[in-house]
Amino acid sequence: MALRDWIMVAALGIAWGAAFVFNAILLREVGPLSVSFLRIALGALTCWVWVLATGRHVPWGPVLLWQVLFLGAANYAIPFAVYPIAQQYVTSAVAGIVNATMPIAVVIVSHFWPGGERATPAKSLGIVFGFAGIVVLMLPALRGGRQNEVWAILFMLIAPFCYAVAMNYLRRFRGIDPAVVVAMALTGGAVAIAPVMLAVEGVPVIRSAGGAAALAALGVVLTGIAFILMYALVVRVGATNASVVTFIAPVSAVLLGNALLGDAILPAHLLGMAVIFCGLLVLDGRLLRSLGRVLPPDRQPKG
Repeated sequence: MALRDWIMVAALGIAWGAAFVFNAILLREVGPLSVSFLRIALGALTCWVWVLATGRHVPWGPVLLWQVLFLGAANYAIPFAVYPIAQQYVTSAVAGIVNATMPIAVVIVSHFWPGGERATPAKSLGIVFGFAGIVVLMLPALRGGRQNEVWAILFMLIAPFCYAVAMNYLRRFRGIDPAVVVAMALTGGAVAIAPVMLAVEGVPVIRSAGGAAALAALGVVLTGIAFILMYALVVRVGATNASVVTFIAPVSAVLLGNALLGDAILPAHLLGMAVIFCGLLVLDGRLLRSLGRVLPPDRQPKG
């Protein structure tokens, strides 16, 4: 990749790690469902401004509208609500580390998805590493008898699996401009979660300047602009290279959570993140391919 692409990957990774910090800030003023709705709605507005300003073609149809509603719920409404709900019991650092299991969830869902990619032995090993990392992450809460924290970590796993379902479902949108898909899906996500938010939490109100700034950063920058940049990056460098973002975001969440919110960084957090990263390296395949080039044929990794 070119230097500018590496810079964009690093910036996106740091930005998405910061999203968990902004979640924690907004939770001081509104409920978790409101955090999800406000983030998605602002992100959708940002994307539509870009789509209309650049004159991109927007297809319409009743079937397509139902499809984007489902995609929006799976890729935005549910995950963006799951993390704030869980962050009432865990730190932004822990949430960022759990989010790193998304590629592992993609392998599992793709294996069972009609026409999806079957898991190889190497990818199965990556899955084992991923879940081992989650267990390590839960150890401090298990030892301390903090059942709410344990359940919050397990609850957060819903989000990576929702992302995985959305990644497979995205195949239905081939031929549609990615920026348009994002704008439509974000709109669908906002529509999906709005009635639930109003029924449970009422109309959200942001009263402080800090909350408003956190919302603007989360909705406009980290959702609208970031997803537009991510799709542009995937087109230019490929999905595999762009996936390096997955390694940067949890590190960003841990460091920023500690620096800005005073979140504790426990040895189990670092070890759990390291084990999950091992799983991601196995899934990525580049490490195994590199070993294959330097090892003799009878010692090369299989799968």
